Amino acid sequence: MPILGDPRFSRTLPLAMFERLQDLLKQMKSRLGEEALLLTDEKSLSKSATPPEFETQRFAVLLSLRFSVLLVGEPQEPDSVAGYDGQSRLYQVGLTFEPKAIASFLTQLSRHASHPPIALDTLHQSQTRLRTNDPTLQTEFTLSLLEILASGEMSDSAHCPVAVCQPLVDEALCQQIEQERLLNQVTTQIRQSLELPVILETAVEQLRNFLQVDRLLIYQFDEFNCVSAIYPDNIPSTQDKTESLNLRLTSQGSILNSTVYWGRVTYEAKASDAISSVLNLVEKEDCLLQVPNCRTKYRQGLTLSIDDVEAAYPDSSCILELMRRYQVRAKLVTPIIVQEKLWGLLIANQCFQPRHWLENEKIFLKQIAEHLAVAIHQAQLYAQLQQQKTTLEQRVIERTQELRDILQAAQAADRAKSEFLATMSHELRTPLTCVIGMSATLLRWSFGQEGTQQVPLHKQRRYLKTIQESGEHLLELINDILDLSQVEAGKAILNISEFSLNNLAHQTIRTFQEKADLRQLKLEMDLQVKSQSMNGTRRQEDRFCADQRRVKQILFNLLGNAIKFTPSGGKVILRIWREQNWVVFQVEDTGIGIAEEHIPLLFQKFQQLETVYQRNYEGTGLGLALTKQLVELHGGRIEVESVVGQGSFFTVWLPNQPLTSSTSMREAALQKNNFIVQGSIVLVEDQEESATSICEILTAAGYHVVWLIDGSTAFQQIELLQPNVVIVDWQLRGMDGYEVTHCLRNSPSTQQIKILALTTSTITEDQEDELSAFIDDYLLKPVEPLQLLQQVTELMAK
Repeated sequence: MPILGDPRFSRTLPLAMFERLQDLLKQMKSRLGEEALLLTDEKSLSKSATPPEFETQRFAVLLSLRFSVLLVGEPQEPDSVAGYDGQSRLYQVGLTFEPKAIASFLTQLSRHASHPPIALDTLHQSQTRLRTNDPTLQTEFTLSLLEILASGEMSDSAHCPVAVCQPLVDEALCQQIEQERLLNQVTTQIRQSLELPVILETAVEQLRNFLQVDRLLIYQFDEFNCVSAIYPDNIPSTQDKTESLNLRLTSQGSILNSTVYWGRVTYEAKASDAISSVLNLVEKEDCLLQVPNCRTKYRQGLTLSIDDVEAAYPDSSCILELMRRYQVRAKLVTPIIVQEKLWGLLIANQCFQPRHWLENEKIFLKQIAEHLAVAIHQAQLYAQLQQQKTTLEQRVIERTQELRDILQAAQAADRAKSEFLATMSHELRTPLTCVIGMSATLLRWSFGQEGTQQVPLHKQRRYLKTIQESGEHLLELINDILDLSQVEAGKAILNISEFSLNNLAHQTIRTFQEKADLRQLKLEMDLQVKSQSMNGTRRQEDRFCADQRRVKQILFNLLGNAIKFTPSGGKVILRIWREQNWVVFQVEDTGIGIAEEHIPLLFQKFQQLETVYQRNYEGTGLGLALTKQLVELHGGRIEVESVVGQGSFFTVWLPNQPLTSSTSMREAALQKNNFIVQGSIVLVEDQEESATSICEILTAAGYHVVWLIDGSTAFQQIELLQPNVVIVDWQLRGMDGYEVTHCLRNSPSTQQIKILALTTSTITEDQEDELSAFIDDYLLKPVEPLQLLQQVTELMAK
């Protein structure tokens, strides 16, 4: 039977040496344990069924999942060498580890095996267990083989004939041993290290030493897309044509608009400095692309061997010139394929003379390339893992910072809440103490028991004025809180109207003049808007469209703060001017000033700058926060400039707001009717305090007012009285305001009566559209006297 496959070792050996090799296989079986199966010619074949080719052949095959080897001995002709006994009979011995060769041998063996010695299913099962050998076991076996052959050489050299006396450990065997060692080193390094550059550098240097080549290198591909264009014929040879990615693929200049792989030399090992270096070399010549389907063939696993480039490329002057330039006389190229993609090439160069590449060199270079592909894929997976790890760590850091910021914000909000509650407690208790104490004094002294002293009239007036001011202060605090909550919730609505900037400025100055005089401050106004033109008509620049109540609230907050934080003898100035479609309001004071680091805290709610200020100055810290919200609600902005000890500038820019048709009609009616229209009014209100206040305000203004308490009987009485205006509380007990207005609107006799609704919350735009069929206007509680009179006047004028 001929030696099967491509044996790693094939030599002429005596029978005694063959039997020692069989003993080595038995030792390996003991080393592997029960998982291993050892088949020999003595145990596997019956003499009656032995075919002629198996009669004299000796074999032993070791099978396991981790290590397999086939040993075959073919006897030489008996008369070829005379004078030797049976133990000295020569055999052509073959040794192989290739799974395919072992499987082929087992297939032939199964055809001639007798059933009792070896079952056919055992042979078939053994064929499925063939794997690539474990590198450690392979090295162990190879070293033991070397020891046996070396000892056999020393014992037999004294009496062997010339034909047999050849070095048993010759160059081929040593080369095989070195191959196994190098493969084991590469495999071990891949398992122990994830540093791809270290693995590739070491493998390139060791492989060059083993193959004894002048230069060994790794060429790595980069992938990118080329464009459809042809190189101009006049491009200089020094220009880097890879930058334009225009590749001529044929002599006719046809272009392949597809993915093209270029690359560069990334690793190199040289035998001496006399050999030119090609490290980091990038292809600049397109002549290499004239080789048809070269990359496709490499991707399919082609190993290219050129013994002499002068003989291989006689008709390709471009390629030949390229080889001469980089000192390439012979080359061996095998692809490095990672996950079915062409990653690069492993190239061996002989630089100065031709070289015939042996088959085992080609196989070995390809094996090294396969091991390097595993290392590359492993490094890629590790790089992806590191990238994912880095990304995850960054996300954890960002999320941790977000949570830390949220925690700090929550802690700051909690502190602000505590400070606000403490401040509000003081701000509310102070006026409430005045109201309760003075009202109790008036009740006890004016209407008390007999013998009590009567309070003088001037003191009663002073007490009443204090009670009124304290109530107004409480109402202002509550309104600020409600306004701020509505603005932040997006429920605030601007009531746009056209008004005079001149009138607004004078009203504001008059309001704060008394407070400024009490603090001995100089309150000035710098109005840079002319109120009338030459012919006496009102100038357009004096008219401004915005929510007048909100604008007045902005100015009140700014002027109030300026007066509060300016010491006696100081000055406060209100300036107003126009910039095209914008109006600028500026409040200047010569007060205590604000430190630059405290300016960002000014417009935060519930914030006051320092505890010393909280002790010396009253306030809740809501004024400027609400001011900023109202400015931004108008689409404007507010800025602050301040110097500690010198004063501050608060500047507000507000754009002119679009005026709706209903608002224009209302303004026109007000301008047309500058007098109080007399008429009758019916008030439907079940709260005595609120009703008394409204009746007194309207009666003092000259209106005839009828107060109704019960909503269920209000419709019949209104139908009889036929008033000009009906004021109805929307939250009546029993029959509420909605039902009352619904009856009034559905009755022909009361459809023309104007209806003003009293509500405790702002009506949204959707609700206003829905209620427009039942009411003419609405007013928020608690009722402001001026606003009540203004809206009643408007309804009377309609």
